[in-house]
Amino acid sequence: MLTYIVLLLAGFCAGALNAVAGGGTFLSFPALVWVGVPPIAANATATFAALPGYVGSAWGFRKDMRSEGPLSVKIIIALAVLGGFLGALLLLVTSPDVFRVIVPWLLLLATAVFAAGPALLKMITARGAGGLGAGVAAILLLAIATYGGYFNGGLGIMLLAGFGLIGFTDLNAMNGLKNVISAILSLVSVATYMVAGLIDWTYALPVAIACTVGGYVGAALARRITRPQMLRIFITLVGAVMTVAFFLV
Repeated sequence: MLTYIVLLLAGFCAGALNAVAGGGTFLSFPALVWVGVPPIAANATATFAALPGYVGSAWGFRKDMRSEGPLSVKIIIALAVLGGFLGALLLLVTSPDVFRVIVPWLLLLATAVFAAGPALLKMITARGAGGLGAGVAAILLLAIATYGGYFNGGLGIMLLAGFGLIGFTDLNAMNGLKNVISAILSLVSVATYMVAGLIDWTYALPVAIACTVGGYVGAALARRITRPQMLRIFITLVGAVMTVAFFLV
């Protein structure tokens, strides 16, 4: 009973955080590891649990999805599919022992990117269009998509930063495409994880339902938050604590 209480609470809070500011992986992934799910399976299961929220967000932003810069929307989506598949395959060939070593560094990277997100986006938008060529822009987005297929933490901020670098200036368009790409990446990754039998179905559905409910509540609360920077600080602290904990384990 305690196991399911912890997972439902973690899933609910993860869904709410993803709806408001992102960072839900900092809660759902460690919770799954805590209840005994191996890290690789926990990563796959957490990605599955976040999928309904990504799809809902993508649908909500569907009218804002458009491209700026050298790459069309179709090319960006194709890169997302390819990167998601490559990242998922990379996870499949990673041994559990190696992944345990990599996880703290991935959490550290995700936490750092999340914490630096506003400053990073401000710096990128201040310098105007990125001016990257189509080839460089494609390589950059493919690298980000591959990371997203391998480990979901911090993906949203990385995508926003990547869009800024390749020439996006409309934040609504960036957010719309970010949510669509996140959903596509998760769909491709989850499909690959399912075929490989990585998802722990004992816990996947309860956490996914809790994430969905949390996302709905979080979306409603987001309009009432007057100091989002405090929430970002809290999520960053959670990420930092989880990172230290995984380094010490």
